[in-house]
Amino acid sequence: MVKIWYNVVMKTILTGIRINSEPTLGNFLGALLPMVRLSNEYSAKGWQVNIFVPDLHSIISDIDGDFQKNLVNSIKYYLAAGLKANQNVHFYRQSYVPAHSEMAWILNCVATMGEMNRMTQYKEKSEGKSSVNVGVFDYPVLMAADILLYSANYIPVGEDQFQHIELTRNLAMRINHKYGDILTVPEKTEEQAKFMGQTNGDGIRIRDLTNPEKKMSKSTPGENSKIMLLDIPEKAAKKIMSATTDSYAKIQYDMFNQPGISNLLQIEALINNQPLQEVISTWSGETHYGDLKKQVADSVSTFLANFQADFSAISDEQVYELLEVGEQYANDVADKKLMELQKVFRLR
Repeated sequence: MVKIWYNVVMKTILTGIRINSEPTLGNFLGALLPMVRLSNEYSAKGWQVNIFVPDLHSIISDIDGDFQKNLVNSIKYYLAAGLKANQNVHFYRQSYVPAHSEMAWILNCVATMGEMNRMTQYKEKSEGKSSVNVGVFDYPVLMAADILLYSANYIPVGEDQFQHIELTRNLAMRINHKYGDILTVPEKTEEQAKFMGQTNGDGIRIRDLTNPEKKMSKSTPGENSKIMLLDIPEKAAKKIMSATTDSYAKIQYDMFNQPGISNLLQIEALINNQPLQEVISTWSGETHYGDLKKQVADSVSTFLANFQADFSAISDEQVYELLEVGEQYANDVADKKLMELQKVFRLR
């Protein structure tokens, strides 16, 4: 009886860790840290949390630095951020689970050219280019395989990936309609957003320090525009001190008219795990931007020093041990689901 109850209520959260380059502070605060908190909360309740390295996805584009080092570091970032590794948290490399590739091919035979041509990410990534690799066009199908193999209910992603979640849902429902309830259909994007605390488009978006109209991005060429997780703390503090603000001479939270100042307030709140409104109230009406910059620079510097100490304390061997255990789990779960699909397609 207990076993049946567990199987009914257990859900799965799945997320991938990009390994193309070192994350920014924006990546950390906007995506990695919220995922760590979700993982710790729900894995403690018995949910399965799959954190995989999408190395197959990563080779679609150029990779900065040492691929394998980036791969190991990507997991260290999560652990240094406070992720509690337990029996319900599973790390694995996508390429070490062959079912991902075979499932993607089967789903390719279900997806249509029409729906793939409508993918906004493909349009954006191919715009102005005479040629792009097929992976850029097809990776949403591989993403669907990543999700459906593990019966994932929630997939914490940015809004730019919601279209791919909808594709995944459509492919799953198409197969289920024809062959029976074989695949778990992920929650609708509205429910995904609620689960991640992103209602009414209010997800965390850390802004570019030199052009706060844009979000902080590792691809932006200017060094002072972004803070990297492994930046020297003193260097990061200087970037905060030189951040673009405005001429209003009044500290208030207004992302439309004062995105630079609002961004600093947001960073201060998130770095110190304080409610944003509390930080806003503390600084509301103050006129000296330099004082706020100094406070945020100190907070960022302290955070980076502590984070980097925790990061350095994690050995490569610890990461590979986690991967070995996680990949045994992942192959077992993925192979069983793939076998179900192969049978209905008469491949077995």
